[in-house]
Amino acid sequence: METSGLGGFLRNRRFGSYFDPSTGPNTEPPPPRAVVDGQQKRVGGHESYTDGNDDDGGWFPVLISWVRIVVCFVSMMLTTFIWGVIMVLLLPWPYQRIRQGNIYGHVTGKMLMWILGNPITIEDAEYSNERAIYISNHASPIDIFLIMWLTPTGTVGIAKKEIIFYPLFGQLYVLANHLRIDRSNPKAAIESMKEAADAVVRNNLSLIIFPEGTRSKNGRLLPFKKGFVHLALQTRRPIVPIILTGTHRAWRKGSLHVRPAPLTVRYLPPIRTDDWRPDKIEDYVKLVHDVYAKNLPDSQRPTPPALSENGGSCRPVAS
Repeated sequence: METSGLGGFLRNRRFGSYFDPSTGPNTEPPPPRAVVDGQQKRVGGHESYTDGNDDDGGWFPVLISWVRIVVCFVSMMLTTFIWGVIMVLLLPWPYQRIRQGNIYGHVTGKMLMWILGNPITIEDAEYSNERAIYISNHASPIDIFLIMWLTPTGTVGIAKKEIIFYPLFGQLYVLANHLRIDRSNPKAAIESMKEAADAVVRNNLSLIIFPEGTRSKNGRLLPFKKGFVHLALQTRRPIVPIILTGTHRAWRKGSLHVRPAPLTVRYLPPIRTDDWRPDKIEDYVKLVHDVYAKNLPDSQRPTPPALSENGGSCRPVAS
């Protein structure tokens, strides 16, 4: 039985879009690779999956899915409350609150993915240890759980200011010293981005951003906003693309049925930004977008008008 509060949370289509700051070499996708310790991790088996309708498999899988979602909701509220108490105790120590926020994400994100039960493959995880601007495509609420789990300690997010109104989670986000901007006021948003860049450099932090600025309805890559390029210019942090595949099939926008679709998280080599120039912002946005378009599977690539044939080139950080 669903209460109005729980139903609102579960059906909320804007959860992921709160994480929008916007005002690797460029290669073809590699063939499937074996899982190697230290390079890739696997949670569960990776089996083929056929995308179906909401009622695929009958009523029993749907019931199990609902139970898992409710357990996820209750579990996240519990861990959020626990870490909320920890954050209040750490009010005088901002960096420790950032660190505890990351630990909360690691614990909660991994727990939620375990409850949902999707098989997960993580590739090229050695690129996840950079001090960098991490960016990710976004097509499902599952993306939030994966990013919470897999971003390194010392990483802050940039979200819309309205995230504070999200029960418990929003208050914890603010207590964890993550960053917010006011998108309704362009001048204030630009100033907030500058302050965010200064804080990242001053405290030697990383950033995590969804550059599309909203969640894709069908899993296909959307155009990128410019915010991540402005931050790269101000911080000179390398950009580490995170490629998420399969999440749009596992949990579709507006659905309460989580399917057992296999998921892949792939890190691309860092893209250097130390020689980027402010007069070429549009070029850098296009360059990074094309990297994604060439590394996503066909079902997640942008529609043809948005897919450029000339992807340019990216200069990876020397290892």
